[in-house]
Amino acid sequence: MAPRTTHSSSGPAVRSRRTVADEDRPDALWDMERSLRRRGFDVVAGADEAGRGACAGPLVAAACVLPSGRRGRVPGLADSKLLTAATRERVYDEIVARALTWSVVVIPVGELDARGMHVTNIEALRRAVSALDPAPDYVLTDGFPVSGLTGPGLAVWKGDRVAACVAAASVLAKVTRDRIMLDLHERWPEYDFAGHKGYITDVHTAALERHGPCPEHRMRFVNVRSARDAHAARRLQVTGAVAMVDDGAMSLSTPSPALSPVPGEVR
Repeated sequence: MAPRTTHSSSGPAVRSRRTVADEDRPDALWDMERSLRRRGFDVVAGADEAGRGACAGPLVAAACVLPSGRRGRVPGLADSKLLTAATRERVYDEIVARALTWSVVVIPVGELDARGMHVTNIEALRRAVSALDPAPDYVLTDGFPVSGLTGPGLAVWKGDRVAACVAAASVLAKVTRDRIMLDLHERWPEYDFAGHKGYITDVHTAALERHGPCPEHRMRFVNVRSARDAHAARRLQVTGAVAMVDDGAMSLSTPSPALSPVPGEVR
């Protein structure tokens, strides 16, 4: 039977044919690792981080090696940012159960403030990869090249959307950090860390302005420093020292009047 054709007034008859972009194919996420394995790199690791853009909470880096074949096809695996919280938890469990090796590194706020975000981010990714056993033959990282690795590597733009091992690392990092932020919410509920996970949302900004930063806020962020300074200025206005007025020499026989507490001051 001859193929059917479609006619329109805007042009000649054309054959109707649907093409599927590579990134839309169900198995496209595993193509890069398959290609590297065909070139002799049997153990391919992916590395990614979570929390780089947040102004509160730790930075978390993760690295992961998925096995080849059907076992490495983690159901529902995708860039962690594209998954719901419930799906991420389910995929996280699958990754942990299936991975050949995986690691997670948590960098506290103090280290981020002391060393700077980019330097610490690269160091965290390097530490996560170095903790893998067996060591990878090749490393794919999301966006940033990582120096100091023992083997070859490649920084992949949007790597968590095009390489399964990087997507797996993104899920490990994201779920780990989200769990930490839920714990921090229990300690500082006024910031609603459970809702925004420390990212600069309108709710978080309003809480910062109202309460000032807590010990889990990153002082290298301009908004955090501004909130700290503004909050300190308000406290000084409320609890500052009482101004003294010189009314001349005071008689030794005249008792000194007691100072009334300043409103809001704790004595």
